[in-house]
Amino acid sequence: MSEKVIQKNARVEEVYNLFVKHMKSFLKEANLNHEEYTNFVNWADRLGREGELPLFADVFFESHVLRAMYTDKPGTQPSLLGPYYIEGSPLIEREPGKPFELTQRPDEQGELFYFKGNVSNVDGKPLKDVKVEMWQNDASGKYSGFDSDAPRYNMRGYFYTDENGDFEVKTIVPLPYSIPDQGPTGEFLDYMGQHPMRPAHLHFMFEAEGHETLITQVFFEGDEWLETDVADGVRLDLLTKLEDKGTHKESTLNFVMRKA
Repeated sequence: MSEKVIQKNARVEEVYNLFVKHMKSFLKEANLNHEEYTNFVNWADRLGREGELPLFADVFFESHVLRAMYTDKPGTQPSLLGPYYIEGSPLIEREPGKPFELTQRPDEQGELFYFKGNVSNVDGKPLKDVKVEMWQNDASGKYSGFDSDAPRYNMRGYFYTDENGDFEVKTIVPLPYSIPDQGPTGEFLDYMGQHPMRPAHLHFMFEAEGHETLITQVFFEGDEWLETDVADGVRLDLLTKLEDKGTHKESTLNFVMRKA
């Protein structure tokens, strides 16, 4: 029987050694007793068994990672992909002169909303044919494919920018919502005295040849949960004003992609 050849990954070793180094410092500073350590291990085990590790990482870690990577870089700040993204969203096509219409049921409830955007690069050049994938919750605050009885790709879809980098989407106003809080993540929030609410937002993913993929969220001025977003995902350059036009709401935001 041949022996297994082990090839060391230097990057994994580097990150692991840093983790151990800082974990030792943390344990010394926190001065955990054995009961506290055991409680943590049991809680972490439930977090994994109940499938909430991605949720917990989204809420408590991803925003800090993104801030560290992108705060000082030009271009639109990224935000969370979030746990409600699913692959396979349908292509949305439109008639000339009309906006794209995000996939929805014929009797979709909610306040009519038009969102306009423009995509350019850091040099100010408008980007045409950018693939724009968009998803959001419905008027019940739920996402299709997860906790909703709506069709799998309801309030989801992708389309492309025009020759000027512009796009317009007809949809409904998204709502603030609570992240799942009945499991280990919610238990942790209770320990911290934090609420589980996220402000209303739209999700976007922009893909263009020669550019970094931009994953971000758009938030609305005046939302009561902006300053206390449980996921700390709000960025000032991701805020837009929700304007009341009488029969519908409108808002606009420009996006800037970084070159690869």
